[in-house]
Amino acid sequence: MKQIDLMYQTMLAELGQRSLDAAWTADFPPEGRFTPVTVKDRRYWYFDIPDGTGGRTRRYVGPADDPDIAKRVETHKREKDDLRARRRMVASLTREGGMIAPDSMTGDIVEALSAAGLFRLRGVLIGTVAFQTYAGILGVRLPMAALLTGDADIAQDYAISREVEDTLPPMLELLQSLDPTFIPVPHRSGAASSSAFRTANGYRVEFLTSNRGSDDYLDPPAKMPALGGARADPLRFLDFLIRDPVRTMLLHKSGVPVTVPAPERYAVHKLIVASRRHNNVQGAAKRDKDIRQAELLFEALQQTRRASDLALVYNEAWERGPQWQEAIRAGAGMMREEGLDRLRDCLTYGAIQIGEDITMPF
Repeated sequence: MKQIDLMYQTMLAELGQRSLDAAWTADFPPEGRFTPVTVKDRRYWYFDIPDGTGGRTRRYVGPADDPDIAKRVETHKREKDDLRARRRMVASLTREGGMIAPDSMTGDIVEALSAAGLFRLRGVLIGTVAFQTYAGILGVRLPMAALLTGDADIAQDYAISREVEDTLPPMLELLQSLDPTFIPVPHRSGAASSSAFRTANGYRVEFLTSNRGSDDYLDPPAKMPALGGARADPLRFLDFLIRDPVRTMLLHKSGVPVTVPAPERYAVHKLIVASRRHNNVQGAAKRDKDIRQAELLFEALQQTRRASDLALVYNEAWERGPQWQEAIRAGAGMMREEGLDRLRDCLTYGAIQIGEDITMPF
């Protein structure tokens, strides 16, 4: 597995810091511009923002001779320059550095959710879109075949959603501002509220939350006060995946700060969920993708000397009991021999590093 040059890993860290700094200045977004207007021999500042249909909306700011406003205008100019610089950084990271950019639809959706406050409200980007960010986190190039997706999955812990006392804008309206064909997907339980939304061409956005109880209690979708009216499907094992998430960048436009699961948790979780896929054509395809992504992350974690990270979360999952152990064994049984050897070596070395015994799943 080819490593990404240290120069590009450093550039990603710099992009992340600059993007987070820029996120605090949302009053005057970088796609807009300050425009001076003279009214009765006096100059005023207005702020023009594209409306997405070729026109613009104009907002009054204040008199041009106000020193505080003049400072804002100058700051905005610098931020626009920084935006252009960040776009160039993203281009370098994806074209030359070997990191992964999402497709435009996914990038626009995650960007809109981020701007609306999803990650501030401790949402976590999961699934293949999160997997795409691991090239930058681990500093290795990942094969494109394991990165393709037609959906975006978002998770949030129910207790967090209930306790933050804040919420996203109405979810359906937010999604329809990006694609007016978004509609709620009827839930299998018949519940009135939906946990998923889909476009006319099949792109899907789904919200998930953790379920620590029996599989008998998966329906109906959970009410999530912070998700702008969307509900979330409760799933077993999800609390393990989204515990202690990490911050990184989605390489879209000028960079989108996101929160994703730690790669070692993602890898172990993929073994577990692979064992629980339905035995139909769609389930088999998802199962193959789960195993492939897990194998790639085991290889990357071994290569980047993060075996101890894998050993710690593996033991955490194993110690949760017989059902977890059965799922891990079943997932490991689907791996190729080469992948099993790599997992065995990584866990063996990791166990030595953390000073704990590990029970192999094979």
